[in-house]
Amino acid sequence: MHRRWLFIGVAGVLIVASLIVGLLVDPKDDTGDAEAKPVAGTQADVPPATVSPTASVSATEASAKPSAKRTPRKKSPRATATSAKPSAADAPRTGSAAAPLAGRIRPGATYRGTATFYDSDGTGACMYDASGDVMTGAMNSTDYETAKACGAYVLVRAASGASITVRITNECPGDCAPGQIDLSAEAFAELARPSAGQIPITWTLASPGAADTVSIRYKTGSSRYWCGIQVIGHRNPVARLEVRAGSGWRQLSRAEYNYFISDDGSGCGGAIRVTDIFGEQLTLTGVALTANAVQSTRAQFAER
Repeated sequence: MHRRWLFIGVAGVLIVASLIVGLLVDPKDDTGDAEAKPVAGTQADVPPATVSPTASVSATEASAKPSAKRTPRKKSPRATATSAKPSAADAPRTGSAAAPLAGRIRPGATYRGTATFYDSDGTGACMYDASGDVMTGAMNSTDYETAKACGAYVLVRAASGASITVRITNECPGDCAPGQIDLSAEAFAELARPSAGQIPITWTLASPGAADTVSIRYKTGSSRYWCGIQVIGHRNPVARLEVRAGSGWRQLSRAEYNYFISDDGSGCGGAIRVTDIFGEQLTLTGVALTANAVQSTRAQFAER
């Protein structure tokens, strides 16, 4: 009897032990599943990590795009148009020989550009008075060449064959490319309809047959201590202006507003010698030192 109770007790202990082992195994399995889930979760985070290098590649491509854009900028419409227009260096050499004192605008040379238009009364950077002659133009800054183009006559031709001669009275800065002339509205209308807005042109220096005599004007504020001298109505472009100084001649510098300046008053009120781009000289005497008065002379350059 005692042995049977001992057997039953041992069997009970074994059953309890097996239950305990079963319980221990289940938590272990659950823990394994829980540990597997973060791994799977980490693997699920890999695609964003894979996207990151792709994003960096896109950033690299994006950084390459500005450099790709810089190349077209070198070929901007203005740069292309400018490079297509010949400079004075492209002009016929015969023009330079025929006019040794010419600047960028030379006789015998053909220039290409565009024509636009604006409302002009003949006034502008050249400091001329308003005029009844509305056939005028504003020269681009490059060919304006610090007022050397002021008063020059140019024959402008359109692709249609129409042409018009205009006098340069103004400068067209900034937007006007080399070769371009901003014509008066009236002059543009002789070449094309205003609705065209802008047309291709060629132009050459002209020396008109009909021309009045040259006039001289002293700038406002001129005196025997300082003066500015302007030449008006010259048939050919003026290359140089000198004043009598003692027994010789003193050349004056030309301001961009088209006056020749004597900073110390030397020669102011005395004889004036004007030379055109062909080398012809006009010696003008009897011009009074009167500020802002247009004084006519009896001289004019020869037709070329």
